[in-house]
Amino acid sequence: MKKTQIEYIFIDKYNELRSKSKTLDFIPTELSDIPLLSIEEDEHLADLLKHTEPLIPVAMYDDPFRTQGSKLVLCQLSSRVHCKEIMNYYSHLEPWFGIEQEYVLFDPKTEKPLGWPLHGQPEVNGEYYCGIGAGRIFGRDVMEAHYRACLYAGIKICGCNAEVMPSQLEYQIGPCEGVSIGDELWMARYIMERVAEDFGYIVSLHPKAIQGAWNPSGCHTNFSTNEMRSTEKGLEAIEAAIENMSEKHFEHINVYGQDNHLRLTGEYETGHISVFSYGVGNRGASIRIPRKVASDGKGYMEDRRPASNIDPYEVVSIIMKSSFNYQPPSLFEFIYP
Repeated sequence: MKKTQIEYIFIDKYNELRSKSKTLDFIPTELSDIPLLSIEEDEHLADLLKHTEPLIPVAMYDDPFRTQGSKLVLCQLSSRVHCKEIMNYYSHLEPWFGIEQEYVLFDPKTEKPLGWPLHGQPEVNGEYYCGIGAGRIFGRDVMEAHYRACLYAGIKICGCNAEVMPSQLEYQIGPCEGVSIGDELWMARYIMERVAEDFGYIVSLHPKAIQGAWNPSGCHTNFSTNEMRSTEKGLEAIEAAIENMSEKHFEHINVYGQDNHLRLTGEYETGHISVFSYGVGNRGASIRIPRKVASDGKGYMEDRRPASNIDPYEVVSIIMKSSFNYQPPSLFEFIYP
């Protein structure tokens, strides 16, 4: 009888990733093949999750660490339930998302980012962004291993690069339609934690991992609908959505990550947390319209406000809701559709 390993991935009450393994007597081919994970008798796990209901599988990926039919299984979050409701409501708009996940790698032996001197800090200059060579990039081995592991798993990772601060890196997930962007980003984060674990490094998603004159970390979120990216009035649709979003700026900020006020200061290519702004090619705005989008008259927008530690389900939900002034269906509509 063929046996295989399943790794259930879930998020605890502290918004931290956790996982637990289970052996199956077969290789699953469909999500419906995966049994619910019971936690009723696991008091430690129940305390971490603040409930005893079974964990519900919602997405399945090939396991790049075990192979031979093993699977990584993402489990349900309450924020995903709401996100799926929103995306189903707007499915006719075919919403696409792409998220740029920035992170910083730390060496636990020095408690400093990789490559930093034991005393003091490295020079502040522009040599690190997309850098090549020793002294300019730190953690390429982790970044490359993560990239290949995500591709093996079947995640829509579309690129990676070194960022402005030394030991600050980024990978890009997408484009993904609807709720799947949250599934893919959470799984990519899990894979990053596992890869860094093998190398003995710590992954920081704090939006201001190092205080001082160093770039903060974000999760820039790109967004478009079928009208925005493929019609003659695409740019008009983008600007109309941005206008609607401007009225809900602080509602967005509430779900755009913890400690985001340390990042959104108006410096280091960010807008100020208290002001909504947008512009063509403006990296200091809340929302940037790429120059090519402006010239083509269609495409996508980039929301630059989300911090690196966001819950992606919450972010894409509020983008959809505020862009189109979402009103939840009434009870009458449920009874008489």
